[in-house]
Amino acid sequence: MKIKAVLFDLYGTLMYVEDEASDEEASDFLFSRGYEISPQQLKAAWHFVAMVDYPKYGYADLDSFLMQMFWRLGVEVDKETFRGFKELCKKRRQKLYPEVEEVLSKVKDYGLKTAIVTTIAHFFFKETLRPIEKYFDFICTGYEAGCDKSNPKIYIKVLDVLNIKPEEAVVIGDNLQYDVLLPKKLGMHAILLDRKGGKRKQASNVVAKDLREAIEMLLNRFK
Repeated sequence: MKIKAVLFDLYGTLMYVEDEASDEEASDFLFSRGYEISPQQLKAAWHFVAMVDYPKYGYADLDSFLMQMFWRLGVEVDKETFRGFKELCKKRRQKLYPEVEEVLSKVKDYGLKTAIVTTIAHFFFKETLRPIEKYFDFICTGYEAGCDKSNPKIYIKVLDVLNIKPEEAVVIGDNLQYDVLLPKKLGMHAILLDRKGGKRKQASNVVAKDLREAIEMLLNRFK
């Protein structure tokens, strides 16, 4: 059957993060302000809000996300501490991989529908995504799907919005479990992205070194 859509993972596929404050750095800051929140507690609370609360409530900005995180920790921080912690979070610089716009333009030239599939809250990446947002028919975060990416419902939501069958879609991403094995269980095609060269021995899966190679594989193998 002819492929009609390409579904892209976000981090590790379209963009990456650099200069991110570590859990230890963030915890040290809070300790210095009199709040005893360990790195593991901080990581657990952030992850819980990102994977459980955000899909339910859809926080619109970093302030509301952090307020929920501190609520989960059972801590009410003062305004100055909140501002300082927010600035640490904003150190998180994101960049698009260099081939992304070229690849997306090619995909649209072939008349394929496109979507992003991610649990991550939209406000975290919207500015970085702005130069290429025009290439996507749908951006599905955990809130649009009402679940995290390990739940097949997120892919079912995208297929429904794009009005395509599972076998008409190819997923491209760097996570074997959630970008390849899960969509394949639903009857979709998938290409595992391996930018660092550590996943090449995936005999049962299609593996590409970057997005350019992934799209060439898609056009040669699936169309």
